Order: sequence, then structure tokens, then C-alpha cells
Amino acid sequence: MSRGDEDGSVLLLTIGYALLALVLVFVTVDATSLYLAQKRTQATADAAALAGADGFTLEVVEGEPRAELTDGGVREQARAITAAEPGANLVAAATPDGVSARVVVSSVWHPPISTLFVPGGVTLQATATSRTALE
Repeated sequence: MSRGDEDGSVLLLTIGYALLALVLVFVTVDATSLYLAQKRTQATADAAALAGADGFTLEVVEGEPRAELTDGGVREQARAITAAEPGANLVAAATPDGVSARVVVSSVWHPPISTLFVPGGVTLQATATSRTALE
């Protein structure tokens, strides 16, 4: 067997490893983009919940001030925040106990590089809760 018979097999291995490396880079870019999109959705939900907790009405009960949240007040404040963020949708905004604001925000992520190994679009959802209190 002469050395000239093995020339083509190294080229095929090199092409195969280059394609594998390219796929790995593409999937890594998509995974990083997905992670950042989820963080952006969570940050929007956090900001909306914080704003919703500021939508309280002040009442004085037995000489003590009390901050009371309503579903409408939380929803109004949260809607203002999610409207400023492109692609963010307000799914739910309410107060479960009158002092907490719970907000659910969703968005849709699309991969920057479409491959066979990554889905075309993923719905992301984030929930945040913020409390209001007078100290």
C-alpha cells in the first residue's frame, strides 16, 4: 500500500470536522441569543411588577396609613412598562393579596441563525412579584 492512497481520506475528515465546528458555532450563537432573550423577558417582568407595586392607593385605617393595591392599578402600571419594550406582551397583572403585584410577561424568540437543530420560534414567559409596603 502506498502513501498516495490516503490523500483523499484526510481531506474528508477535515471537511467533516469543519462542518461539525460550524454547526457547533451556530447552535452556540442561538443558545446565547435564547438566554439573552429570556433575561430580557425576565427583566421586563421585574420592571412591570415593580411599577405595578407602585400603583397603590393610600388609605388611612384607624389612624395608620395603608397602601392598597388593586388589580386595575397593577395592570395599568404594568401595561405602561410592557408597551415600552418591543416584543413584550402582558399576559397577566394582578394583586393576589392587596400588597403584592404579580405580573406575567411573554415574548417570542426567533433564532438569529436558523439551523435544523434549533426550532424556528420559542415562546418565552416570565413571572415576577413585587410587594409594596409603608415602613
